[in-house]
Parts: sequence; structure tokens; C-alpha cells
Amino acid sequence: MKANSIQRVTFVAVAIFLTSAGAGSAQHMNAKDAPCQAGSTADETRCFFQEAQVADRELNLVYNKIRTALSPTDQKKLQEAQRLWVQFRDANCAAERELYDGGSAAPMVYQACLGADARQRTAELNVMYGWRLEKY
Repeated sequence: MKANSIQRVTFVAVAIFLTSAGAGSAQHMNAKDAPCQAGSTADETRCFFQEAQVADRELNLVYNKIRTALSPTDQKKLQEAQRLWVQFRDANCAAERELYDGGSAAPMVYQACLGADARQRTAELNVMYGWRLEKY
């Protein structure tokens, strides 16, 4: 039992370390290392749209994998938390987009935010539930 606890703590510590290295902001449009900084606004918007889609697919894969390792009660709790997170994400990204209201960067900002938030949520889920996945 003690070894299990040590493994769990070690796994969480490593996961936090790996995901805290900028996972939530590494591809945000204002990040210095954002991958979509070349080209026109339309090119950057397209790039951030594609990045957001990739991040969303990864989030859905992790979310669905976690659900398979949970009891029905815990699945319901996760589902409710995820619904609330989606509401937060939408409001958060809309608020950021409004900072650029009327400008051509507004759609790009929105897509960049969606991608960054999805990557951050994926990292959170991996930290929170990773130990459960390790058991299965």
C-alpha cells in the first residue's frame, strides 16, 4: 500500500512538472514561442484554427479514456465538471476576443484561446486522473 502511494505521488509530481512547462500557454497567440506567427492574419487564423482542432481532439481522447476508468458516479462528476469547463472556456475565449472587437485579429485570438485552453484542460485531466489510468 505504501509503495502504491509513493508511485502515485511520484507520477503526479512528474506530470505536474511536465505539464507546467507552459502547456497552457505554449501556443497562445501572445506567447513568444507560438507556432502561428508567420504570414498574414488569415494564415495565422487558419493555423490557430488547425491547432485548436488538434488540441480539442486530444482533449476528447484523454477525456474518453479517463471515463472508461471511472465508476458511473465518478463519470457523472467528471461530465458535470467538463460541462462547466466548456462554459468557462467559451466565456473566457469570448472575453479575450472582445479585446480585439472589430479588428481582423478577433477570430485568430478566439481560435488561439480555444487551443490554449484545451491544451491546459488536457494537462489538468492528465494530472487529476492519470493515476487512475495507470491502474487500468
